[in-house]
Amino acid sequence: MDKAQIKRLLEQIAAGSTSPNEALEALAALPFADIGLAKHDGHRVLRNGFAEVILCQGKLDEHVLKIVEEALLRGQNVFGTRAGEPLLDSIAEKHKDASICRQSRTFGIVRRHVESLNARLAVLAAGTADIRVAEEAVRTAAFFGVEPRRYYDIGVAGLHRLLSCVGEVREADALIVVAGMEGALPSVVGGLVDKPIVAVPTSVGYGANFKGVAALLGMLNSCSEGIAVVNIDNGFGAACAAIRILRSVGRD
Repeated sequence: MDKAQIKRLLEQIAAGSTSPNEALEALAALPFADIGLAKHDGHRVLRNGFAEVILCQGKLDEHVLKIVEEALLRGQNVFGTRAGEPLLDSIAEKHKDASICRQSRTFGIVRRHVESLNARLAVLAAGTADIRVAEEAVRTAAFFGVEPRRYYDIGVAGLHRLLSCVGEVREADALIVVAGMEGALPSVVGGLVDKPIVAVPTSVGYGANFKGVAALLGMLNSCSEGIAVVNIDNGFGAACAAIRILRSVGRD
């Protein structure tokens, strides 16, 4: 859709021949920004409510920086995941308002107001080695309008730690549960809480953990009903899944 088409659409809205919902559907099909090395989808938020996020892993730092600049020029907020230390240093130097988290390897630049979602999200991590993945989920959720409550180092090896906070956890509208090793924590939480649970296996563990495969299979075979499982170390995907749930349910 070019400028002439957008102008015509606005005229149709003013004349009453096109409804706001019809206009939104038309705008949702606006083109991406072709910047040569990438095609940035700046209007994804109109289609599914999520701004495009930059997966930095596997990209050259200069390419990520160019994508960031393009997004900011178009008035968009920017969030990046799996960023290396040199890239985080460059982002911090070039964009003083950037929020940097080295533990989760994420960065965010917010220039446009983000509407808060009226919902309660809890993020649980079994051990401190799982916090890097849990924080990726926390940072992602916050970028999309939900500030989660954190409950860390409450794994099943010391079950009393979970039981000490389970009352608070039950107040959440949705939970993200992160665990490595054998991946048991989501099953235990699923037996104690009646809210939606998104489980995240991590690659934390010794040899037979197979870099997270054991935790993944354990969660997929959970005897607690209705637990959804994302891929290994995918805190980003878990946060987006939880937000979809929270958006669809809503709260008074």
